[in-house]
Amino acid sequence: MKILLTQDVEKVGKSGDVKWVAGGFGRNYLIPKGMAVLATPGQVKQAEERIAARRRREAVARRDSEAIASRLNGVTLRFREHVGELDRLYGSVTNADIAERIRQQLDLEIDRRKIALGDPIKRIGVYPVQIRLAADLIPVVNVVVEAAEGEGMAVRSPTADAVAVPADIADLEAHDTDDDTDETA
Repeated sequence: MKILLTQDVEKVGKSGDVKWVAGGFGRNYLIPKGMAVLATPGQVKQAEERIAARRRREAVARRDSEAIASRLNGVTLRFREHVGELDRLYGSVTNADIAERIRQQLDLEIDRRKIALGDPIKRIGVYPVQIRLAADLIPVVNVVVEAAEGEGMAVRSPTADAVAVPADIADLEAHDTDDDTDETA
């Protein structure tokens, strides 16, 4: 039986495809569920016209995506964030933040779901981030996360953090440990 698929059917074909299927499969499953129609010459011609229109739309979308990719590739996006100890951010930089910065800086609307950021950025540094515009069209932007003005961890020596203990208390502690050893002996 020759049918025209009206929607994508796994292991059969995509919407608009003309396929040969078993008669029972077509009559009892595909056609009643609205997944296919009987492939008449008129139906096939309409499907070909829809496929041609879809290909034209996809070509225009591809050109637009390539133009966006050329504008995005290699762009540096800077974020100045509040940081705490060990240069960890109080919040994080998410894919929504990156999409908003692209909109502000380049006047481009990018869906946040197309930004391939596994986990939100929680430390200062430079991060290459991929933006998936199409399966084979993935520009990379550099996200630079910096501490806000006057913030960030200063490099300190470990002894600078130690609390100074007065000499007389240190002597008492040493004396107490000596007494403990005498009592147990």
